[in-house]
Amino acid sequence: MKNIRVLIFEDNRRLREGLVQLINSNEGFSCAGAFSHCLNAVKNTRDTAPDVILMDIEMPGISGVEAVKIVKEKFPEVKILMETIFDDNDKIFHSICNGAEGYILKNTPPLQILAHIREIYEGGAPMTPSIASKMLNLFKNHVRGGEKTSDEFNLSDREKEILKCLVDGMSYKLIADTCFISAATVSGHIQNIYKKLHVHSKSEAVVKAIKRRLV
Repeated sequence: MKNIRVLIFEDNRRLREGLVQLINSNEGFSCAGAFSHCLNAVKNTRDTAPDVILMDIEMPGISGVEAVKIVKEKFPEVKILMETIFDDNDKIFHSICNGAEGYILKNTPPLQILAHIREIYEGGAPMTPSIASKMLNLFKNHVRGGEKTSDEFNLSDREKEILKCLVDGMSYKLIADTCFISAATVSGHIQNIYKKLHVHSKSEAVVKAIKRRLV
């Protein structure tokens, strides 16, 4: 099993230290680094080479919302999981638009946090059903009135089908099961979708799909 390297950005020292201990004490995970702010987010990410970043949505100096965009521009392959103490629809929306793949509350049970980290690493989009519903409504409300340009990106029927699955929040494995294809084939289709849509992450693809009414 791949050891997932996790980088933490969290300004609450007690919580940060708790997350470090949680990650390092469980097989299959290791903490690549932990920082109290995002002022050096690009350097921190480059130096620690994480697979997944666990990022507080509210931090002094540069917020997690801003840091997501900065990090994603330099490291589009790194998965980012946002963490916050309450449902802040606007901040969640902008975090996802900036490239974050998932979102959890800070009161999430420890073992569930680990499950979400692995889920996001494997291509999922961790969100509770209620949050997923909110996000879809937010996307629709923010991009209402966009013109339909489904042929602009030359997506195949299969790519549109898989893109719809991404919009519905499915993981690679669930898409594979739903479409009766292998996970490797799903991954190949998704990489082609990213190229055609000119995006670098699932969340960016979902935003563009809804904005352009591609599915």
